[in-house]
Amino acid sequence: MTSRTVLITGAAKRIGAALARDLHAHDFDVIVHCHYSLKIAQDLVNELNNQRADSALVVEGDLLQFDNYEKIINQAHSFNYRLDVLINNASSFFPTPMGEINEQNWQDLMGVNVQAPLFLSQSAIPYLRQSKGCIINMTDIHASQPMKDHTTYCTAKAGLDMLTRSLAREFAPDVRVNGLALGAVLWPDQGNQKRQEEVMTNTAMKRTAELNEVCAAIRFLIDEAEYSTGQILALDVGRTRYT
Repeated sequence: MTSRTVLITGAAKRIGAALARDLHAHDFDVIVHCHYSLKIAQDLVNELNNQRADSALVVEGDLLQFDNYEKIINQAHSFNYRLDVLINNASSFFPTPMGEINEQNWQDLMGVNVQAPLFLSQSAIPYLRQSKGCIINMTDIHASQPMKDHTTYCTAKAGLDMLTRSLAREFAPDVRVNGLALGAVLWPDQGNQKRQEEVMTNTAMKRTAELNEVCAAIRFLIDEAEYSTGQILALDVGRTRYT
């Protein structure tokens, strides 16, 4: 019996890699998408294939290029001729202070965070309808709570929230579309220690979310939330409600 197949964009490292390992451990075949991190992605796929032969594949592609969306989806589907879950995890994140926003950083942040999920979902929908599958968009609590010096990023994630709700209506009743809005999970590699302490202080539970909690939320949206579509589930240890 063919395993269910999940495509995770931006899955070479950090949250994407954790999702790939977790879903693979729960009997999914995993398509690991990457762009710049091909060597890291291939190492991850080799790790997964060593655990279960022919269960993982790398797909490489720049998510700012329109020609790549259909190619990525078709490569993922061709792995075992089914696609059950699309997780739009890839994200571009950097500050754009007012007065310094330019066309290039606008195209980058809007392209990876909104454009790519839209066109990947559009390309994937015929396959997802066949499997009665689902789409999960990894959004952000800052879609509704703006962060200083990050106007473009916050606008992009707000667009992804609306895209989630809109696609849920477009693709119903065959395919569910939900979002997972994350607060602090993994700090940036070159994080601001003072800012991190401020964030922790302003969470109800005084901690970050753990990777295993993110993975559990994703599995809930895939397998247990069959009654939910067009929803944005916040995983932010209470930050959006109590700050």
